[in-house]
Amino acid sequence: MLAHDGRAVGADTAPPTRANQTEGVDVASHQGSVSWSTLWGDATKWAYTKATEGMSYTNPYFTQQYDGPYKAGMIRGAYHFATPDASGGSAQADYFLSHGGGWTKDGKTLPGVLDIEWNPYGDTCYGKSKSGMVAWVRDFLNRYKSRTGRDAVIYTATSWWTQCTGNYSGFGKTNPLWIARFAATAGTLPAGWSVYSMWQYTSSGKTVGDHDRFNGNQDRLNVMATG
Repeated sequence: MLAHDGRAVGADTAPPTRANQTEGVDVASHQGSVSWSTLWGDATKWAYTKATEGMSYTNPYFTQQYDGPYKAGMIRGAYHFATPDASGGSAQADYFLSHGGGWTKDGKTLPGVLDIEWNPYGDTCYGKSKSGMVAWVRDFLNRYKSRTGRDAVIYTATSWWTQCTGNYSGFGKTNPLWIARFAATAGTLPAGWSVYSMWQYTSSGKTVGDHDRFNGNQDRLNVMATG
């Protein structure tokens, strides 16, 4: 995931192919218009697109990047880059939902993602205490669940989560984890999660965007989309 359009976390080291995992990609305005047919030809089966950031930003390429994978045959979803110092969690969930972050039970749409990670504009933890950050995340997740009926995915990195939430373990039973680690393995997961649902493993590859693996086959991916 891009912390801000054009900024990625970690160092690029692609892991070996996993036969039981399903390839995906995530994109933002930095990628512009994406050739979804090329990605589909590269066996990319799912995609997440940045929809919003904070309370004022919307991705100008969102329509092409969100409708494109759907038309190509992929399962798609949207993500929100959180800025917890800008407004409350529930307000940002509402903003996300108003600008493409919703969910429909069409078998082709994944639940929305809360991208919560390093602050590209200032203090790493957005000026929040560990308990304050947990409360903010909870407010976002609760609002998303109340309005869509789905538990949002949490995208984060273990080091940031540990620093800024105190390695809080309370979301692991309800919210799927999308772990960010550009390395040969996903590494140690944040507290509360014994497995990840998705893993962002590199920002380099034959095709555009950050590359990811869903921790399961296509059938399991379909289940996540259906709810």
